[in-house]
Amino acid sequence: MAGAAFFDLDKTLMQGSSGFQFAVAAREAGVISRRQLASDAVANVKYRLRGAGDAQAEELRHRIAAALEGIRVRDLDRLAVRVLQGILPRLYPQMLTIAYEHQDANRPVYIVTAAAQDLADVLARVLTFDGGLGSHLSEVENGLYTGRATGIFLYGEAKAVAIRELAASEGIDLADSYAYSDSASDLPMLRAVGHPVVVNPDAELLALAQEGGWEVLRLDRLGRKLMIAGALTVAAAASAVTVVVLKATGIQIELPRRDR
Repeated sequence: MAGAAFFDLDKTLMQGSSGFQFAVAAREAGVISRRQLASDAVANVKYRLRGAGDAQAEELRHRIAAALEGIRVRDLDRLAVRVLQGILPRLYPQMLTIAYEHQDANRPVYIVTAAAQDLADVLARVLTFDGGLGSHLSEVENGLYTGRATGIFLYGEAKAVAIRELAASEGIDLADSYAYSDSASDLPMLRAVGHPVVVNPDAELLALAQEGGWEVLRLDRLGRKLMIAGALTVAAAASAVTVVVLKATGIQIELPRRDR
């Protein structure tokens, strides 16, 4: 049996939230309102700076499911390209290098995320990872989302359960495996493997990592940059068509288009 490497997505493989990139793409396609986009922008900034607790994650799960009510599965699938346009520029090159080094050492690499399973699958294919584990956020009937939250939400302990099930089916040695995450909410996943690694950890996770002697990776943190970019995104959600380049911070933000 050989080990594997498991990567959280938001704030670990990428800067910020994949959920917000989905919200932007959905707004541009007319799936959600400007108000919802602004709300998601604020939630994204809060999540990026403070992380999310169980209650906030569960609330987000039901909010996403409700927002999907009546939407065709096909229409949501067609958003994948726009969502990737938001995610790919925000990937940490250092994390991709680490992932590919694992593959070259004969360890399969997986994305493990609370984002939708479909997004996990698409990203895994684009990044040439070996697979992805994601959430099933809304019930589907006759090709339409019902708006009722259903299935597994890959958050907290559920990530560890999914990893163990994958290890059992694929013959993966978890004692020889690696897991990467930025948040204390992923402690079950980190503790499920023999080599936990924390990435830009929050205060709680950093303390636990230091106590356990875990490896700590520090990549480019957004911090104050994101606060500025988030404020601009919220303001622009109800107005202009443009691309704002924050030369002083190095962040490029694509803003929504004004209705004509």
